[in-house]
Amino acid sequence: MRARTRDRRVYLGSHPVLFALLAATRRRPVVRLGRTLLVHDREAFVAGLTRIPLDRTAAGTTGGAAGRLAGGGLLFDQQGDGHRHARRDAAEALGAAGVARLRPVWTDLLERGLKPLAGGDPVDLVPLAAELAGTTAAALLGVDVDGVALAAAARDAAAAAARDHLPGLPRPGAGRAAREATGRLAALLAPAGPDRLPLATMLAVAAITTTVAAVPRAAAWACDADLWAYADSPALADELLRVTAPTPLLPRVAADAGELPVPGGCPVRGGDRMLLVARHVLDAHHLDPDPARPVSARIAQLAFGTGPHACPGARLARTQLGDVLRALAPYRPVVVRARVDRRSALPSWRSLVVRPS
Repeated sequence: MRARTRDRRVYLGSHPVLFALLAATRRRPVVRLGRTLLVHDREAFVAGLTRIPLDRTAAGTTGGAAGRLAGGGLLFDQQGDGHRHARRDAAEALGAAGVARLRPVWTDLLERGLKPLAGGDPVDLVPLAAELAGTTAAALLGVDVDGVALAAAARDAAAAAARDHLPGLPRPGAGRAAREATGRLAALLAPAGPDRLPLATMLAVAAITTTVAAVPRAAAWACDADLWAYADSPALADELLRVTAPTPLLPRVAADAGELPVPGGCPVRGGDRMLLVARHVLDAHHLDPDPARPVSARIAQLAFGTGPHACPGARLARTQLGDVLRALAPYRPVVVRARVDRRSALPSWRSLVVRPS
């Protein structure tokens, strides 16, 4: 109970109005609010990603934000052959061989970053996760840039883009702030070359923001629920990624008419906005992690999407989180201080300090 109560603070502190709305409507499979559909049902969620034609450049979607912030071509907003080729390149870079090549980068950082625990001193896992994510992303992209600086720029750009995704009134100066944040990130990634810059930007933002959101939250849950006995089981990382749902909401816009498979049917019109609630289809809101009896692989995979829109970084995320948990386990750490990040793109801790028990 303590683990769930602490993790709930992340949602209530970062996006209170939105997640109150989602919680209030979650007992209905799909809720229509004007031209917006809140999709809580698992099969409807899958259909929204695989059977409804999507407008990948629409305002208020990941692709639309990517196009406006960096000129398009960021995988999220691509169509047809361009989308398939970009996904293939990303999948190759993040496949088994690519992850094996990158693994020493973050294991070395973990060894140094967690060393204070051996002496009984506390460690803040958020800046460690940011350095780990930024340094790994730089190695993945082949750019010689400081990992901490890259992580900060990617998180700023993502936070600015997130304001496009979420309901609410536009904030004065938000557009200028978004352009400036993206410009700083693009300047750091310029050595990747003009042809690779759009894909490099997408990979950096996606990898860094999800890692900084997922790793501290997963570690906090493992601390509070005392799950360290399962640190050597791959199921622990899968279950923690399921309940933390680092990307809890996928905003999409229908390009054409379709129907979501719920009792009685739910028609979707071209231009309708679908808010696909990954947190609920993963049962993250009520089913605690249980590495001894994990959910089916089919459900767990939905943390990374499905079909042609599945995240190509799933292997990297699982491997990296598993390594973090195994590195922490010998200290059986406990949380001594936690502060919510109220401006991050994804529900995140701003600071999560642990010490050995």
